Amino acid sequence: MEMRGLMGGLYKISEWIMRLSVTNLLWIVCSIPYIFLLLPTLMSQTTDQFLSGIILSSIIAPFTLFPATSAMFAVARKWVMGEVDAPLLRTFFRNYKESYVQSMIGGIIYVLLFAIMIVDFQVYVKELTTLKLVSYLFIALMVLLAVSLFNFFSMVVHYHMKTFQLLKNSVLLTIGRPFRSMSTAIMCGLVIFISVSSPKLMFLIPFFTGSIVAAIAFWNFYGIYTKLQMQAEKNAAAAAEAEAEEAAQLTNDDAVGIEKLEADKESNVRK
Repeated sequence: MEMRGLMGGLYKISEWIMRLSVTNLLWIVCSIPYIFLLLPTLMSQTTDQFLSGIILSSIIAPFTLFPATSAMFAVARKWVMGEVDAPLLRTFFRNYKESYVQSMIGGIIYVLLFAIMIVDFQVYVKELTTLKLVSYLFIALMVLLAVSLFNFFSMVVHYHMKTFQLLKNSVLLTIGRPFRSMSTAIMCGLVIFISVSSPKLMFLIPFFTGSIVAAIAFWNFYGIYTKLQMQAEKNAAAAAEAEAEEAAQLTNDDAVGIEKLEADKESNVRK
């Protein structure tokens, strides 16, 4: 029997706290090699140490962080689509295994793209000071690339496509739906900003930040997917109606032709 009132509300809140925290912890556990390399990097005291740590963690990210993030998005997909009681462990690890190769390949490509953009950004900021305004363009491109990465994770767990088709569609979807992309960037950025804004809120990172970001990103993606599905159904219905009208017109034309032919035969007989 479902509890109602205050106790029912508290029970639902505790359920969601459990779902979010368990999923986030699974994501962190499966990303431990990446985190093990990243944490010392963030505490490094010299630029060389920082750069070497970033390079090493970026190399390991496609093999650990990206598959774990895809698995987390698979759990978020269940929630957004209404399957809130889906088994967390089974859903996470099944999708971790199924989407590992695609996530790894996509991760390698995204890491390379981010590396190229960061290097270009540094060049325009430090070397080409006269073109410093161009560096802001690279910031915008990196934000779009991050949103397309969220869409990539969403498409990996939602579609059965080839990896490069997923990459292409995730970029096209990000560019083609600018308002949704902006919404994803703002909402996810706000969650991350709140999580790192104060030492008192840092507990959100190991327990809630990743799973909340995944849920928001997939919710925005699913909104786009639903609209595209509705548009496709409308187009299919309109095409079917047009074909039916055309068939009916052809039938009428055939009937008129037959009547005319019979009338000509009758007139010839009379003659």
